[in-house]
Amino acid sequence: MLRLRTALPLAVVAGVLLDLSTPDVGWWPLAFIGVGLSLATLIGRSIGGALAVGLLFGASFYTLHLAWVGEFLGPVPRLALSGLETLLLGLGAIPLSFAYRWTRRLPPRGAIQLAVVSVMIGGLWTAREVAVGSWPYSGFPWARLGMTQVNGPFPEAASWIGVTGLSFLVAVTSAALVQWIRAGGLVFPQGSLFPVVIIGVLAVTPQFPTTSAGTFTVGWVQGNGPSGYFDDKSPGDILRAYSSATASLYGKQTDLVVWPEGAVDSDPLRDRDTATTLDQIATAAGSPLLVNAATTREEKTFNTSILWTPGADKPQLHDKVNPVPFGEYVPDRWLYEKIAPDLVRLIQREYTPGTNPPIITVGTTRVGLAICFDVIFDDVIRAGVEGGAELYVFQTNNADFRGSDENLQQLAFARMRAIETGRTVINVSTVGTSQVIDPTGTTIQSIGVDVAAADITEVQLRTGLTAGVILAPWLSVLIPVAALTLVAAAGVLDLRRRQPDRRPRPLKRRTTP
Repeated sequence: MLRLRTALPLAVVAGVLLDLSTPDVGWWPLAFIGVGLSLATLIGRSIGGALAVGLLFGASFYTLHLAWVGEFLGPVPRLALSGLETLLLGLGAIPLSFAYRWTRRLPPRGAIQLAVVSVMIGGLWTAREVAVGSWPYSGFPWARLGMTQVNGPFPEAASWIGVTGLSFLVAVTSAALVQWIRAGGLVFPQGSLFPVVIIGVLAVTPQFPTTSAGTFTVGWVQGNGPSGYFDDKSPGDILRAYSSATASLYGKQTDLVVWPEGAVDSDPLRDRDTATTLDQIATAAGSPLLVNAATTREEKTFNTSILWTPGADKPQLHDKVNPVPFGEYVPDRWLYEKIAPDLVRLIQREYTPGTNPPIITVGTTRVGLAICFDVIFDDVIRAGVEGGAELYVFQTNNADFRGSDENLQQLAFARMRAIETGRTVINVSTVGTSQVIDPTGTTIQSIGVDVAAADITEVQLRTGLTAGVILAPWLSVLIPVAALTLVAAAGVLDLRRRQPDRRPRPLKRRTTP
């Protein structure tokens, strides 16, 4: 459709549009335009051309979308993460260009052709998203197409097909619009039927129902303490900030008081003074405390959420499942110390991945957990709801990303998880933004950034598994496999069409006059 010299700058524009569809701007229709424009730049491309276009699209998107990474350690980590994600996105553009090349001989105005090609392209886009979210070092499933729709009219679909399924439908719709334009656009009106039907179905899809199971009263605290990696602080300063902020809850009825990630700056399982302080706060609050601290057990360090109940012999624990590479541990440290020794040596702790379930029990109520970036991993969220979680608490520390979009992008995940699972979510941060989100994804209470505050909210409890929770792991496998199978079949058929007919032909008999 486009010459390479035109496709290259349009790929940059497509990446910018896709970023604008995510928070903090959050203009969700731009996701369809950005994806469609990106796909249009791949039509007719060679391998090298597809790679170049894909790299420019990825670079423009990720350098904007992940700008907050540089808030912590400067430009090198930002360029490294953006560069890796860009490379994966660029490589994933090549199969998309093959799909367009191998289906070019199909009838240009065939309704079946339009649907099949659109599904194939949408599946390949989703396969690339799944791959980027899975590798390397457990992957980074942060930039997901389905998440762009959390502010739009379609997020309820995630409760039926999960975020991966929603990503697939957004990509299919975008691909179908491109195919319709290729087939003539307004002069081929029947070609618009397929994308219009998808959009219509998405628009009228209700949220998958879950069952009410009563209410639960949560006190939640944003201490705004010196929680950043390089904040000027002394031992105990963070705990003192949370002790002070929690005082306003004393004497009030709560079933649980929640603190964010890193609210305790010493190991309460080993430090007697810290344990005593937590006993006093929990006693004054009249309910257990859900806190978080770095803990050491059997010479291994964990990022641990602890249900702290005075007098309990053995507190309930959950360790973060996916510690952040180059943030909470350094994979292949021997290699990266040679590449960036000064940066790598700043990361002293080596957190060990947790294996205990992301769930705690408070009385008879089961609470699902996710620590900071674990909210982006489907398996952590699924393990909680499959373990009987009736609500979720997400504990996070955004102090290293003050003034950036990071906390709003993470909040979008929290809202989508509420919709996807049909559960209330309490997303509590060290420095903001903290929110209580009801099972429909609506924010019902909020504490802004850089504010020390505490509040009490009576929230809904829900039971039952949504279709999205059940189907999501299957769709994450089936969609990529089906798409790769379709594109392989298209390649074989195209090869057969281009080969000359080598079947032996019968000899013609000469006739004598």
